Amino acid sequence: MADNARAKRLADLIREVVAQKLQRGIKDPRLGSHVTITDTRVTGDLREATVFYTVYGDDEERKAATAGLESAKGILRSEVGRAAGVKFTPTLTFVMDALPDTARTIEDLLDKARQSDAAVREASAGATYAGEADPYRKPDDDETDDTAE
Repeated sequence: MADNARAKRLADLIREVVAQKLQRGIKDPRLGSHVTITDTRVTGDLREATVFYTVYGDDEERKAATAGLESAKGILRSEVGRAAGVKFTPTLTFVMDALPDTARTIEDLLDKARQSDAAVREASAGATYAGEADPYRKPDDDETDDTAE
């Protein structure tokens, strides 16, 4: 349990240090203000850190940002080591976060469902029942054959 808390604290520190260094410290034009660090995870042995990021822009900007992060990996790792003060500075792996794309896909599917619901609602607005409004028999409606006795 203590290792998990320590890994969580280190992950939070790495996220903050990398985000701050990207914002003001790295002069690479590929890493403009459109790169956002969304999450960081550290292994239990504190040797490897995975940094998740998003890039707001087109595919060309995403590729450029990925290349920029890979080239700045050493500088960012040095900053993390300086800030963390741990015996071994974890290696950094940058992974594009799929959460915004997934959220966009879900939002598109919800829009399609809303449109489909609206179309059904429109089609059923003036509709009437195919038979009677209440097609079920009631006990007092049953005709009994008294002559058969």
